[in-house]
Amino acid sequence: MNHSLTGLQAFSQMASRIFEQAISDYHITDSINAEAGNPFAAETIEHLLYHKCRIDTVQWHVEDEIRRPDIDPVEALGMKRRIDHLNQERTMQVERIDDYFLSLFANVTPQPAARINTESPAWAVDRLSILALKIYHMRIESTREDASPAHRETCNLKLAVLLEQQADLSQSINELLAGIATGTTRMKVYRQMKMYNDASLNPVLYKGAK
Repeated sequence: MNHSLTGLQAFSQMASRIFEQAISDYHITDSINAEAGNPFAAETIEHLLYHKCRIDTVQWHVEDEIRRPDIDPVEALGMKRRIDHLNQERTMQVERIDDYFLSLFANVTPQPAARINTESPAWAVDRLSILALKIYHMRIESTREDASPAHRETCNLKLAVLLEQQADLSQSINELLAGIATGTTRMKVYRQMKMYNDASLNPVLYKGAK
């Protein structure tokens, strides 16, 4: 990735292309149990982004599966636990992306009046990944031949909103990164500190372990 200010201003577009590739690659098999590859070199931001969207894509489809009306309760419980695991993976991957940005901007000294954004760059990128999934699936619904014209029209209207939201979020992320690079915005990260999967923090788990 180009680490210049020009490169940062195009970051969201690069990320969206990688998200589209990850989603497309998943749908080659369209299986929540398929082996996950990654075409990008390890430790690169491209690798991190691809893996992030792969996690999101698998979780999207597990969330679909668990809503089957005829699902066996035991199978549903297994899927619920898989969703919990995927949520934990997603959080960890977002924090790895923030670690990348912390390293990238380590030598930037924020200006005295530098503002703090409401979220870190990686959590904004997380929303961009989810938007890519919504756009992919809404586009399918907007052209589905076995759906009614009214359904397709409604989905086309929703797709237009999602695309506008994607453009706005992309611009906001690029502006955030540019602000951090020039010191007008302070790079600050708070870890999520998830409690429900931690046996020392979830009272149901640590009381049950006694």
